[in-house]
Amino acid sequence: MQDASQVVGTIVVGLDGSSNSHEAVVWAARLARSLDAEVVAVHALGLLDQLEPGGPMVPTQPHRDEIAERANGLWSRPLEEAGVRHRVLLHDGNPVDVVLNVLDEVGADLAVLGSRGIGGTPALLLGSTSSQVAQRALCPVTIVPPSDRPTQGRSR
Repeated sequence: MQDASQVVGTIVVGLDGSSNSHEAVVWAARLARSLDAEVVAVHALGLLDQLEPGGPMVPTQPHRDEIAERANGLWSRPLEEAGVRHRVLLHDGNPVDVVLNVLDEVGADLAVLGSRGIGGTPALLLGSTSSQVAQRALCPVTIVPPSDRPTQGRSR
């Protein structure tokens, strides 16, 4: 049987600036470091985007450079700090299709997503993007829960 380092060479992680996305990026960075894997961080550019969690939705087109700067800087900083091989991709489209296309494009071995993204509704335990990607991806998908989620009844 192969060990994880032979099976997981490329990890795709969803990137949107939300705290849940940050948790997923940190998790992917730790795993990539332990497996010497490459991480491909991907952000989907829609018609509207949110530059700050809780901030207003703004038209994407006039803010593309600012979004790219955040994606390549603040949003992907845990990858840089972990010293893992990584790259950041920004693609136009809805997040589900963008993530699924990138998984295929880079031949990903694993997808890592936060449980909810910037557009997530707090009432949803699993955001629609993470749920749909988990249902449709051809590779394993890890959904990282928020760190502030109650731990009562769970052992670590």
